[in-house]
Amino acid sequence: MITKSESLNIKSWAPEDRPREKLIMKGKSALSEAELLAILLGSGTKKMSAVEIGKRLLLQADNNLHRLASLTTKQLMNVKGIGEAKAITIVAALELGRRRKKTGAEERPKIGGSNDAFRLLRADFQDIPYEAFWIILLNRANRVIKKYQISQGGVTGTVADPKIIFKTALEELSSGIILAHNHPSGNLTASQADIDLTKKLVAGGRLLEIQVLDHLIFAGQKYFSFADEGLI
Repeated sequence: MITKSESLNIKSWAPEDRPREKLIMKGKSALSEAELLAILLGSGTKKMSAVEIGKRLLLQADNNLHRLASLTTKQLMNVKGIGEAKAITIVAALELGRRRKKTGAEERPKIGGSNDAFRLLRADFQDIPYEAFWIILLNRANRVIKKYQISQGGVTGTVADPKIIFKTALEELSSGIILAHNHPSGNLTASQADIDLTKKLVAGGRLLEIQVLDHLIFAGQKYFSFADEGLI
């Protein structure tokens, strides 16, 4: 038989019912507002679980998150189980949400051709005396998910490990990637090693349904595009 104290202890709940575990297993949208607050609270009291305290917080704000965000630290501390540290955590979290809403979502840049990719990475390659290898990860609409440096090496070369490239692309659920590296010597010619690597990555991308759209070679303020030259 489960005692009352055990029922209040979140650790005694099934993993899928604990707020933190539930978020990991089912995603943030599966949690109630009280459960999300419980994660911020971290712990409850001897008589109340963190979820119960979260419910009391919502009642204090008439179950309205906008009203909850307007409460001061002292007002939050009027709820039993809420100390100063927990009240400050809640205020900080809700303020972050307010600032995010105020800022709005920044539209991701779209790559429409080699020049767009060149401009996105130009500063990363500018004035460096060594070779570096970067990738641009794209979604299905060719909008940038992120850019990522795979490696950096010496004056004459760097390692571009296909396993790391595709691991990074898969983790970000990329639909396409653009490869890029530089030639510190200023030589814009693609070497046989550059050509072989590109072919290898294009073939690997097909298996994973990740399209390799281009490979750029940077040399100062100029670049060579495999796609523009019909090599992809």
